[in-house]
Amino acid sequence: MKGKCLCGAIEAVADDKHDVGLCHCDMCRRWTGGPFFAVHCGPNVTFLGDTPAIYPSSEWAERGFCAKCGTHLFYHLLPKNEYILSAGLFQDQDFDLESEIFIDEKPDYYAFSNETEKLTGQQVFEQATGKDS
Repeated sequence: MKGKCLCGAIEAVADDKHDVGLCHCDMCRRWTGGPFFAVHCGPNVTFLGDTPAIYPSSEWAERGFCAKCGTHLFYHLLPKNEYILSAGLFQDQDFDLESEIFIDEKPDYYAFSNETEKLTGQQVFEQATGKDS
């Protein structure tokens, strides 16, 4: 699948995916202005055109964006080399909303009616590390 930033300076190419997850964590909401609509694409992602600008948002992750138009491109989970791309890049892709994470950080002023798997922040960290935090 191929997607691009708002100005078209950066194109993202990844294997076809059909599932979208939402992240309601405080950092993603600050970054995007709402939940992050996330497509887990793994390590096989290519960026064409301009080089994405990078912001190291934690010890284990960085966020990428277009330096020209500011479009949010990805969350890159460094230990797994996993790219989680913004669903908004892919205007022609048909996605299904499957999951919501950090549901315990979601503010009360919005809600989605889709039936999804919902995980708290602690559950996300337990799945990532294989142990209780």
